[in-house]
Amino acid sequence: MPASIGDSEFDRDTAVTRREPGVYDIELSAGWTIINAVNGGYLLAVIGRALADALPHADPFTVSAHYLTASHPGPAVIRTDTARTGRTLSTGQASLFQYDDEGREVERIRVLASYGDLAGLPDDVRTTAKPPGLPPLEQCFGPQDAPDHRPVPGSSAISDRLFLKLDPSTLGWALGQPSGKGEMRAWFGLADGRDADPLSLLLAVDALPPTAFELGLSGWVPTVELTVHVRARPAPGPLRVSITTRNLAGGFLEEDAEVWDSEDRLVAQSRQLARVRLG
Repeated sequence: MPASIGDSEFDRDTAVTRREPGVYDIELSAGWTIINAVNGGYLLAVIGRALADALPHADPFTVSAHYLTASHPGPAVIRTDTARTGRTLSTGQASLFQYDDEGREVERIRVLASYGDLAGLPDDVRTTAKPPGLPPLEQCFGPQDAPDHRPVPGSSAISDRLFLKLDPSTLGWALGQPSGKGEMRAWFGLADGRDADPLSLLLAVDALPPTAFELGLSGWVPTVELTVHVRARPAPGPLRVSITTRNLAGGFLEEDAEVWDSEDRLVAQSRQLARVRLG
């Protein structure tokens, strides 16, 4: 039976404990790591949950994060501050800290976000955006479909927690034949069947393999800055995620992501700047 929103591995692993007003404790799970670092989308969801508790509105509308140092599994503390509260939007900031070997706090991420009520938005939609043209699920491939049941290159613990089926036209990197195009497309969900909600959209925009793989690069692609716009509460069913890179220069690239739900609505958008290792 699929897990439900509020009672899933994602909910348990992003749960924060309020120590006092504006201060939250969390044990960052090793289940959401890529190589040795915790995934940036998971971290954004953790901080997003703390801000949802700290602010008078529950739904993230826009979240901008700067990743200062790599996060690792283990204890962390989130400190939040309310900048402004209004009738339809509230804005706050948050930082996630961990501890070094000498017990000193080290800031990992700093976030500025505005929250509101997605259910209260008008239904009027005027857009030229179109859902990505993904093949049917049965024609796409995930880590479990790799030869000899080995994970595709670059996968890690997080892949066991995701339902991920990649468009074959963006999988050349896994076969040693990258297309040279900065594109990645996939069907996306959580492995335990939990439906998407606004907080899990913060994970979805940063959970696919990096577009750098299709550009012929390998290795860790750490996020420098990530901004997410949540546009609507997603309908039940798998999401479709499309990510593109148009410019890699000076060792940095951008990734523009769109997330579409089962009713063909654009429910989230993001842009991130990431560092790549050349050569």
